[in-house]
Amino acid sequence: MPSSSPSTTAPTTTPARPNRLTPGPAGTSPHAYDAGLLLLRLVLGLTMAAHGSQKLFGWFGGGGIDGTGQFFTMSGYPAGNAMAVVAGLTETLGGLALAVGLLTPLAGAAIVGTMVNAIAVTWGGGFFAPKGNEYPLLLTAGAAALALTGPGRYAVDRFLPVVRAHRLAYGVAAVVVGLATAGVFLLLRK
Repeated sequence: MPSSSPSTTAPTTTPARPNRLTPGPAGTSPHAYDAGLLLLRLVLGLTMAAHGSQKLFGWFGGGGIDGTGQFFTMSGYPAGNAMAVVAGLTETLGGLALAVGLLTPLAGAAIVGTMVNAIAVTWGGGFFAPKGNEYPLLLTAGAAALALTGPGRYAVDRFLPVVRAHRLAYGVAAVVVGLATAGVFLLLRK
């Protein structure tokens, strides 16, 4: 039988919505979120920039344009030296832009496009290193995640009016462009 006494439960209140410009779950410090994005951008971006400088300049034990061009030719790409320059510039400039948070969706897309081709080249070697694709897959996922989430507060993008307020649509469009560009280069491969 139902009780005739008044309800003793506390009135329900709608929880305050977090500021929509403050990323992360409610109760999370926006600075923690932004610091995490900064760390990811720096490590991924500088890793890619160093990787690109191996191709362009032969730094860090890389093959330079000629050595990398030979690798691209052996991997079935036409005009190996031209492909080495394209890949080297994409990795170096995209990596540096990602590190500082400049045009982050496009920088992430550049890395995604390059790394999809790296995955295609290493595809038959299994998942794990030294011949696998775990490393390029991780770099691809990290770059795509940054393109989708945006750079956080500690980025040059915060000073650019068009990309200051990151939108998911920017990131999705950029990743699609990166994948489409990767597809074009893969179609050129024999």
